[in-house]
Amino acid sequence: MAEDSDKPAGGATGTGRKAAADAPAKPRKAATPKAKPATKSAAKTAGGGAGRRAAAKPATKNPRGKTGAAAKAPAAPVSLRVMLWVAGAVLLLDQISKYVVVHLLRLDRVREIDLFPPFLNLRMAWNQGVNFGLFSSSQEIMRWVLIAVALGVCLWVVVWVWRSRPRAFAQAAAGLLVGGAIGNVIDRLTYGAVADFLNMSLPAWRNPYSFNVADIAIFAGAFGLILWPPGGKAGAADKNP
Repeated sequence: MAEDSDKPAGGATGTGRKAAADAPAKPRKAATPKAKPATKSAAKTAGGGAGRRAAAKPATKNPRGKTGAAAKAPAAPVSLRVMLWVAGAVLLLDQISKYVVVHLLRLDRVREIDLFPPFLNLRMAWNQGVNFGLFSSSQEIMRWVLIAVALGVCLWVVVWVWRSRPRAFAQAAAGLLVGGAIGNVIDRLTYGAVADFLNMSLPAWRNPYSFNVADIAIFAGAFGLILWPPGGKAGAADKNP
């Protein structure tokens, strides 16, 4: 009885081992390997989506429609057309007025013509110096010194404005100064002195000095450049669009 009970058990055990050996091994679950590719795929998908969104997103445009480096590029230099036009207009008006007074009205011979006395009159005066007769001299060398000084000032103002490239107000002031100075230089070259003919007086006071259109432009231009210098803070603020 003991042997019979052992055989079935042993047989069952041997058969079970053989069946277990002959049976194909069950594949292991690929939960972990599948999770990694899924994670990498998701990362690639997310990264690709972000890249596509970044590529699809248009670059921010400035108000003028430029993008990238073009938007940060400095603006084109301001044209000096205003200065040139103002200087030309002052020079033309100054020379025409002097021609009319000297050659048509012959004020150099008549000497005085009342227009709106005593406030505005024509009084001829040949100025061999600068304004109000300063540095006046009959020496020929002084005439050329004043011509050289006037041209030097004009050149300095033009270079100053050229480097600063201000807007219209400072350019107009510079044009007034340059046009007036060149007008007086032409007088010195043509007549040997500056033709002054405008006189403004009061009922109880007669002004002994005369001036011309160029003198008015020089004073106005110098005053304007003091208020609005091309290279100063006001000039820099004027450059902003």
